[in-house]
Amino acid sequence: MSVFIDSAALYAVLDADDDNHAAAKGAWIDLLNRREELVCSNYILIESFALVQHRLGMEAARALQEDVVPVLSIYWVDQYTHQASVSAMLTAGRRQLSLVDCVSFECMRRLGIRTAFTFDRHFAEQGFQCIP
Repeated sequence: MSVFIDSAALYAVLDADDDNHAAAKGAWIDLLNRREELVCSNYILIESFALVQHRLGMEAARALQEDVVPVLSIYWVDQYTHQASVSAMLTAGRRQLSLVDCVSFECMRRLGIRTAFTFDRHFAEQGFQCIP
């Protein structure tokens, strides 16, 4: 089974002070132990690096690159995925639904992934299973 990894989950794994850290750490270890294919998009990486670098600093950004990225399968967003995602975001017309979220949903649908490691409620609203 493949699991899509969201930036909210990655951040919670890396930030010991995050409210979701304990749940995120446990779920992350479980996913690694089950040897699931862990997939994210390059947009998730951009968002994650920006959050981690800004909030936690360069050591945390280095940990993201050295400890997390190597276990991920990266879906590189093409022009068509990007355009479909922008269209979905604009059609939804919701201020809190980001372009990165819409790209994630589009990637998951294109790859046939039904489960996301996330703390973002928008994934469940789109009909995806969420871990934890």
